[in-house]
This record gives sequence, structure tokens and C-alpha cells, in this order.
Amino acid sequence: MTVRAVLAQARLETRLLLRSSESLLVTLGVPLGVLAFFAAVPVLPTGDAEPVAFLVPGVLALSAAATGLVASAIQTAYERKAGSLRMLAAAPLGRGGFVAAKLASVVAMLLVQAVLVLGLGLALGWRPAGGVAGAVAALGGVVLAGLALAGLGLAIAGRISAEATTAVTNAVFLALLLVGGVAVDPGVLPPALAALGAVSPVGAAAALLRALLDGTGGAAAAALAVVVWGAVGAAVAGRTFRWEA
Repeated sequence: MTVRAVLAQARLETRLLLRSSESLLVTLGVPLGVLAFFAAVPVLPTGDAEPVAFLVPGVLALSAAATGLVASAIQTAYERKAGSLRMLAAAPLGRGGFVAAKLASVVAMLLVQAVLVLGLGLALGWRPAGGVAGAVAALGGVVLAGLALAGLGLAIAGRISAEATTAVTNAVFLALLLVGGVAVDPGVLPPALAALGAVSPVGAAAALLRALLDGTGGAAAAALAVVVWGAVGAAVAGRTFRWEA
């Protein structure tokens, strides 16, 4: 495995994500659409915050889930179904190189998403209370959350069928959109659902990004929760991932 080989595979993985209309819908269309629509049509409960100020951190967390949990997991599951992973595992790139390339492509996509979401938020009149430093830190937070969610996505994609991976990841994505503090203030949810959303990976990511962008406390605890979720996903994927369907 060489750095050149990993970068070449990462470019291929990124191109595959960008060429897929389904991936573009979930990674760019849904997050940007949620931000643009619900910032302009304030029908969702967002607590004391202005709709756009509440939505930007949540949509960044949603973007991390869209790429890390959904798009990369589905792509990997279909690669496994087609037998591509078996060939890559036997190639000079190796299994470690493939995983590194996959994560590099996730990071590249996350940065594109974060820049677009932050740019749209600024265009809609939002300004980060944490200033430029908070916005820059949020880019790191998006990458951390996306990598953690990618670990969970690989754990799912490496164990069940491609069709089941599509169903499971999309169902989890939609559920966390509602209860993860992304678009709806958790204060209006039933206590059990609010607690579930708060400890979910997307809920932890939203709390981290909100703390960074708003310049409030709690970023360290939220970052730790995100890291724990990533470690759990990586551990499960490492033990259960199957390179053949």
C-alpha cells in the first residue's frame, strides 16, 4: 500500500459519490433543502433561537450523517455485493488502504457539504455567534462527526445485504432528522424521544456543532460522545465486516 495508491482510490470513491444521483440527493439536496425551506418558512419549533440560527448546526450534523452513515454505507454495500471489495482486498492496495481511501473520500465530501451549508446560512442572514474561529472549528467538528458516522455505516454495510443497508441507513437517517436536534427543538419532544435523540450520534454531533458555532460550553463533552460512537462503530466493523456478500 502506498500513499499514491490510497489517493487514487480516494479520488475514485469521491467520483463515484458525485456521479450517483441518489448520493447527491441525500448528501446535498436534503440538507440544503431542509435549511433553505425551513429557514424561509418557520413552521418548525426551534426554541428561542431564530430558525436559521437553530438550523445551521443541525443541518451540518445532518450532512455528516448523510455522507458518513448513508451514502458511503450504501456505496460500500453495493461494492461488496458486486465483488469489488474482494478484488480490492487482494490487490496491492489492501484492506487498510481501501478503508483509508474510503474515509478520505468521506472527508472530501464533508468539507464540500460544510462549505455549502455555511455559505447558504450566511446568504440567509445567519452569522455564527462564535465568529470565524467557531466556523473554522465547526469544519473540524463536521469531519469528526462524519468519520464517526462512517464507522457506524461500515459496520452496517459490512454485515447485511446491500438492499437491507439502503433501507436501514435511510430509516435511521430520517428518524434522527426528527429526534436528533437537527430541525426540531428537542424541548417539544416527549422526554423519552428527546433523551434518545440527545445520546444518538447525530444528536451528539448537533450538540457539538451548536456549541462550536454559538461559542457556548459543552463542546468537549459532545466531542467525546461523538468519538465514543465512532469507536463503537469502528470496533463493530472491525469484528464483523465481511468483504464478500
